[in-house]
Amino acid sequence: MLYFALLAIATGIGLGIAAVGCGLGQGKAIASAMEGMARQPESAGAIQTAMIIGLAFIEALTIYALVISFMLIGKLPETETVLEVLKHVAK
Repeated sequence: MLYFALLAIATGIGLGIAAVGCGLGQGKAIASAMEGMARQPESAGAIQTAMIIGLAFIEALTIYALVISFMLIGKLPETETVLEVLKHVAK
């Protein structure tokens, strides 16, 4: 039963960490791209293209974390089963 409790906690925490990490990465990427465009406006198109590709890769990492969390949540037993086991343990 401890395994399932830790699995439920890990899915929530893991997805949260992935979202925060990707958000920080996207913020840093956009800030750097804006700074580069401000310094060299003539190369703004190339910088913007590279930034969008990088943001797509960063966003893909978040989507992978979401898919993995859905897979782990699918491994959890039904709520009724857990409640029955807890009733038997409590007796």
